[in-house]
Formats: sequence, C-alpha cells, structure tokens
Amino acid sequence: MLAIKAENISKQYRLGQVGTGTLSHDLNRFWHKIRGKEDPYLQIGDTNDRTTKSDSEYVWSLKDINFEIEQGDAVGIIGRNGAGKSTLLKLLSKVTKPTTGKIYTNGRIASLLEVGTGFHPEMTGRENIYLNGAILGMTRKEITRKFDEIVDFSGVERYIDTPVKRYSSGMYVRLAFAVAAHLESEILIVDEVLAVGDAEFQKKCLGKMGDVTKGEGRTILFVSHNMAAIKALCSKGIFLENGIIKESATIDKAIQQYFSNNNINKFQFENSSFKFLNFNLIGENGKENINISNGENFHFEFNIEIKNNYRNGFGFCIAIYNETEDLISAINTYHINNEIASLEKGIYSFKVEIPKYILNTGTYNINFHFNGIEGEIIKLLENIYTFNVYDDGYRRGNKFGALWPGKISLVPKIIIENVY
Repeated sequence: MLAIKAENISKQYRLGQVGTGTLSHDLNRFWHKIRGKEDPYLQIGDTNDRTTKSDSEYVWSLKDINFEIEQGDAVGIIGRNGAGKSTLLKLLSKVTKPTTGKIYTNGRIASLLEVGTGFHPEMTGRENIYLNGAILGMTRKEITRKFDEIVDFSGVERYIDTPVKRYSSGMYVRLAFAVAAHLESEILIVDEVLAVGDAEFQKKCLGKMGDVTKGEGRTILFVSHNMAAIKALCSKGIFLENGIIKESATIDKAIQQYFSNNNINKFQFENSSFKFLNFNLIGENGKENINISNGENFHFEFNIEIKNNYRNGFGFCIAIYNETEDLISAINTYHINNEIASLEKGIYSFKVEIPKYILNTGTYNINFHFNGIEGEIIKLLENIYTFNVYDDGYRRGNKFGALWPGKISLVPKIIIENVY
C-alpha cells in the first residue's frame, strides 16, 4: 500500500520577495488563469545551484520530483546543503504548497522539521503534548494513554509544567521528537533537528525510529548529513542535487551516488608551476573506497604535476571537516619537514597514511591547501572529496568506534613517488 506519492512536484521562489511578488505579476498570473493558460512565470527560473550566478529573479528549489513510498518504508533523503531536502519535507508535511504537481498521502503525518515544530512557546510541555495530539486527530484519552511514555522518553519530566519558551534547544527537541514518535501517526517526517541533541539522545532517537518502522509498520522520511545514521535506519534513499532527484533506489546505491557526485571535478587547479590532477581515498584493499570502516588503515593519494624544475619549495595541508563543518584534523607537511624538497619536472604521487580507529563514524569533507615555503596559501581547494566512515563493531579495550571524538593532531607518514 502506498503511503506517499509525489507527481511532478516543483517549488519556485522569487528571490528577495515574500509571497508571489509584485502586483503586476499577480495580475498577469490572474489574466493567464482566467483564459485557461499556464502561469507565465513557470517558464522562467534557474535550478537551485548556489555555485553559479544568474540574472533570473526566480529559482526552482525543487523541479519535477516524482516518487512513491510504500507503507512501512524507511527512506533517507540525502544531498548537500541547498539541495532541496528541507523544502521537500515542508511540501510533504503541507507546511507550504508546491508550485506545480500533486502530493498524495495515506495516513496522518507527524513532522519534526525544526526545533519546536508545532509547539506554542507560552504553553507548558504538558499542554503542548495534548495540543500536538489534538492536531493529529487523537482524543484526549488516547493522548493520556501515551503521556507517561512520551515524558519518560524525553527526559524533561522535571520541567513538564514549565512553558516551553524557557526550554533549551536540546530540551525542546527532546520533547518534540518524543511527541512526534509516540503519538499515533502513520507517517513520521524528521529533518536534521536531531543534531541539536547530545550523542546519547541521538542514538536513542535512531533506536526509536527503527522500532517505529520495523515494529509498528509506520513510514519514516529522515533527512540527515550523517550517512552512518541514514544507512543504519533506512532501506531506501532519495538523493537530491540542485532540486532534482539524481537517484531513488536502495540506500546503499543512493549514498554511493551522493559520494560519487561530490567527488567529481572538484580539484581542477593549474598555474605556471603546478597542476593538481586527482585526489582519492584508498582503503586497505588497495582500491578507492568512499565508504570505509573505522577499523581499517587507509591513505589519501593524489597526483601533482610539476611543470618546471621548481626550486622554491612548497607544502600542502589536508583539512578534514565533519558533517557539521567542524575542523577535525589538519594534516600538514610542516609537521614533518617544513616544506617538500625541491622537485624536478614531472608527475608525482603523494600518499598520506592514516591509521585505523582515528576517525569516528560519520561523513567527512576535505579541503586542500597548497602552501608556499613561508606558509602562505597558494591555492585553497574546498570540498574536493567526501567520504564516509562506518563502525566495524569492534568493542575491545579502549576502542569504542574511535579513540578521539574531537579534533585530532596527526603526524602521518607521507610518501612521495615520481611516477613520470
């Protein structure tokens, strides 16, 4: 049985405007409508690609989206910031209407799109639980039956009769998730708000969502940048890029496509002295692998062409960022010898070895810096590579997924080989 069906849905926004825009635009739309003609402003507008400039004042946040979701499916929606993920969830939750197309849903929808979704700040936690249940069409008796379970899960029992405007963001999202997950809706939609909670609560939420879809047969749509969490919870995936569905398949295939797209054509750089050719992550098996276990050694490998006998000396830095854009580690040649020795003309392979159990599970992005001999940045290449680390299940000694949860200082082994 279908839970959700999207037919050719698109969402267009006019930049810098609230509503439909100017009176002349509204009159033009009305004139076309009464003559049975298509809205003229649907013919213009760019896709939502923030890396390019355009003179158009219209943008398509989503364009021609089609998919079907069966009852009981757990679907991960993935993509970079600005891909249209949150817009899609707002359309499915009926927070806003699509510009074109239709959405069919079968069952009640509980949404958690941002901290405090559906909560009235002046009302207490207790009152908001009953308010949310009533919005979903539940009777007071049905809500009361779930009340103790909701409060226990949220961990805010002490403050349940305090107005929620006094809650911290963590308390807000704890109670909001508990309400959305426990009240009897057929479809649960969760955006990235779980990132507000601590690691223990995030794990608890993922466990509950797993119970909801596998044990109760409810449908879940889950947006996150944490590919490990997406993969653990979801069996199907939708990969969005610039407002367009690039892949709708099994979660493994969607994640693979996400990483592959992120790692294409991100490293073009050339000047009179250097040409940066490629960048890869190589697993223990000697092959490129964008999904690696935290229990395997791996190395970054990239090739640089030296165009002339470069005598000035240079260095590089590989900066590793997590999915919330926090710097985890900066691997710098200055850790070993201040600069790379003067190199003759040719193509060189650089290998930077990373030992196992260094990185926690999660998704990571790479920035690459070319540095001069005095440390000045010759060129910064941002987001040139994306990879995912998953838990290998090893739980012995002090190794619990990874050794350090925060920033890491590494003095890695760097190998330089002349390949041509």
